[in-house]
Amino acid sequence: MRATNLRTLPPELVAVQDEMEQLATQYGLDYFPTIFEVVDVDQLNAIAAYGGFPTRYPHWRFGMEYRRLAKGYSYGLQKIYELVINNDPCYAYLLSSNSFTDHKMVIAHVYGHCDFFKKNYWFSKTNRHMIDEMANHGNRIRRYMDRFGREEVELFIDACLSVEDLIDIHSPFIQRGQTPAFRPNHDENHEEDSLSARGDRFQAKSYMDRFINPPQALAREAERKRAQREQATNFPDKPMRDVMGFLLEHAPLKPWQVDVLAIIRDEAYYFAPQGQTKIMNEGWATYWHTTLMTRHGLATGGDVVAYADHTSGTLASSPTRLNPYKLGVELFRDIEDRWNRGCHGRDYEDCDDMLAKQQWNTHDGVGREKIFEVRAIHNDLTFIDEFLTLDFCKRHNLFSFAYNAGSGHYEIESRKFQQIKQQLLFNLTNLGRPIISVIDGNFRNRGELVLRHQFNGPELKISSARDTLANVHRLWGRPVHIETVLENKRRLFSFDGADHTEQAWDGTPELQLQEES
Repeated sequence: MRATNLRTLPPELVAVQDEMEQLATQYGLDYFPTIFEVVDVDQLNAIAAYGGFPTRYPHWRFGMEYRRLAKGYSYGLQKIYELVINNDPCYAYLLSSNSFTDHKMVIAHVYGHCDFFKKNYWFSKTNRHMIDEMANHGNRIRRYMDRFGREEVELFIDACLSVEDLIDIHSPFIQRGQTPAFRPNHDENHEEDSLSARGDRFQAKSYMDRFINPPQALAREAERKRAQREQATNFPDKPMRDVMGFLLEHAPLKPWQVDVLAIIRDEAYYFAPQGQTKIMNEGWATYWHTTLMTRHGLATGGDVVAYADHTSGTLASSPTRLNPYKLGVELFRDIEDRWNRGCHGRDYEDCDDMLAKQQWNTHDGVGREKIFEVRAIHNDLTFIDEFLTLDFCKRHNLFSFAYNAGSGHYEIESRKFQQIKQQLLFNLTNLGRPIISVIDGNFRNRGELVLRHQFNGPELKISSARDTLANVHRLWGRPVHIETVLENKRRLFSFDGADHTEQAWDGTPELQLQEES
């Protein structure tokens, strides 16, 4: 799996980059400086396996992802045309085997992505120098592997990755109480108890640390905080959705483990906006590559054929899954058309003459301005909620589907607009993942951890829930529990480090203690 020896653009592609950059600027796109590099398919698969960061920390899952991508390409099942990184400057990787027309289209597509990264609000809190930060993460974890053993560190990373989805994706924008503000000590010779290694430590050089941060004083402070937690009626005082942040602040971890968990959490928050804006981001980039190519980039008949072949494959609909490129670009085009013709607002919505609505045109001509506004402030959830209309669903034959246990196949469930929209919104809420919060960090006054699954229809997959509980126990060091609903009954699943248990649950610790005794 190699991702080195990357090549800069040849002169003919430098000219294409200059042309597309000028056109993108003329159309109003605003983007970070963009650096393009040409890679072969093996290198591109390796970079993609690392999430776009070839200097990332070593872990077996990246090798597994590389093998999946390599097999998919060799079997003709998938092909990555480009990869672009949210960074300042942006980095984009082009596949060397692409045709010249494909390169031109991909470069136009990249500028759409770069504009979205820079101007969309949901990316505004991300680290704009993440390539350097990822390299720093990789170096630190490699040092921990050299010192504590590769297997030990990888096993801990496995436990951290099992909870990387348990973050509060809105917390960068909404302050929900105190967030972890500590800075882990990266000194490899630092061995003190991690309960005193966070929050209460003053920054100091390693040779002065034992004088500025006396171990006895730190231990007393840790004990005082532990006693406060035991006396508190609720810890935390309200449910906390950032489970990783809670573990980072309160789990009894060693300093190197604190640092590794912080690294995994930082990267989870970096990638979260990409999951929140997949439909919009791909739709916006597709809108601009189609606009630039059809108006300026097709010089010959061969260019037209290559462009049409590539774009038709990119926008092809599937009866079994949603194509984010297709849905995103069609919604942006629909918004632009509606605002150009004034097909919005109270007057339009109250009109009950179908012919009049079809011919409605106030010649407002503000469609382009509107889609730039939408690009700036929305994510996929609000994008679909605000702009997916009944007329759009009818024109594009959208439907919802579900598994039929009787036939053993997935079948069309409904073509009703409200059901389709609700299904889309449901799948986009919290990136389609279960919402889990910490509700008690000192359950039964024993230091046990209780999580709560916010049940909204689908049940947890119990086998995965138990595996995750085991990994959370590895981080917390005490018994862990999760409250959920199974077969319309509240249940509490627990793991004490040796055995998994399940019991009926009404949320009353005293009742549960009586039942156990």
